[in-house]
Amino acid sequence: MSMLASGTVVAVRVKPRSRRPRVEAAPDGSLIAHLSAPPVEGRANQELLERLAEYFSVPKSRLRIRSGAASRSKLVEIG
Repeated sequence: MSMLASGTVVAVRVKPRSRRPRVEAAPDGSLIAHLSAPPVEGRANQELLERLAEYFSVPKSRLRIRSGAASRSKLVEIG
């Protein structure tokens, strides 16, 4: 995916401690992020932003968790 408009918000479901880290599209249009990091001290959120930056081919600095920082269901904004 590329050429995203600034301000785009994406729904992401996070699955921490996955054996095979990856990001995949869900049938409903949201994303599922399988992360190797545990949900401790923000490590899963950091990995989430890194994986989404790769997935969307944008710098990590353009991404921010808009809501759900302590939840498995998050909204991530691409700025």
